Amino acid sequence: MDPFLSLLHSFSMSLSDNELSALKFLCLSKIGKRKLESVKTGNDLFTILLEQREIAREKVDFLQLMIKTIKREDLIMQLQEFIEGGQGDVVDHLDEKEKCQQNVAFEVICDNVGKNWKMLVRRLGISDTKIDRILTANPYNLQEQLMQSLREWQKWKGKEAKVADLIKALRDCKMNLVADKVELELFQRDD
Repeated sequence: MDPFLSLLHSFSMSLSDNELSALKFLCLSKIGKRKLESVKTGNDLFTILLEQREIAREKVDFLQLMIKTIKREDLIMQLQEFIEGGQGDVVDHLDEKEKCQQNVAFEVICDNVGKNWKMLVRRLGISDTKIDRILTANPYNLQEQLMQSLREWQKWKGKEAKVADLIKALRDCKMNLVADKVELELFQRDD
């Protein structure tokens, strides 16, 4: 899946009706009035802007200006992270053993960490903005919220993402039982 389209979809899902109306107004000079009247969602608007080449993966100035105008700091930060290169899939750069260990650790953590997952994710260095975005994308699924947060950490750390850091963060958060379960599961898989 194209990371830029995923980003635009994420933006679209978080826009209120008033914000969408404001964005449509800002596009009056770029898009004809008739086309704008057919726009019902952020996805509709972004599709037209993509088709007219007003925005693209390498051309985000107009998108950035629109988001700044509606004062959505969280979306500006997401766009900035995308521009700075956070859109790549880092999982492909991990060696096979570490990738496998992280997947095992993620499963154990998701199965055993409950409502205090945000404390763990903050300890790993994930910002509140990213946590809020994950909450918005998965409002009723605690395990998916935690899994997406762990994937965000994995993407952010890149090759520096290590299971040992996960275990240390669990222990720092007084989640020693979960840390022990991760270590035990990894030990059993190594045998």
